[in-house]
Amino acid sequence: MTLPASRRTVLLATGAAALAVGCGGQDDGDDSSAASPSPGQELARTAEIPVGGGRIFADEKIVVTQPTQGDFKAFSAVCTHQRCIVATVADGTINCACHKSSFGIADGAVAGGPATEPLPARKITVEGDAITLA
Repeated sequence: MTLPASRRTVLLATGAAALAVGCGGQDDGDDSSAASPSPGQELARTAEIPVGGGRIFADEKIVVTQPTQGDFKAFSAVCTHQRCIVATVADGTINCACHKSSFGIADGAVAGGPATEPLPARKITVEGDAITLA
């Protein structure tokens, strides 16, 4: 005979499942389940990317930076530590709020751990004042 689960058991099981899904863990780095942005898709106008800073495009999972005037770079916005989307670009770094990793805006290199791998570069094209995915 099977006994019905108590409310406490159900709440504990539900909470544990939500925590496991929400926190995630190290994976193999395969981002194939994410929707890929389309080549030629305009991301921004050059004036929208501050010099010495950048802008995060969470839906496209891309961050575009402008380390120096007229020099635009793009990186994956997926933190290499535990796959969170980076949260801010400030003071010369791209910052992940999940575990406080940071990456350089010029090359995506790790500026502060726990991440040990740089953000992968993404290809963009700058024509006139339009920044598009290459």
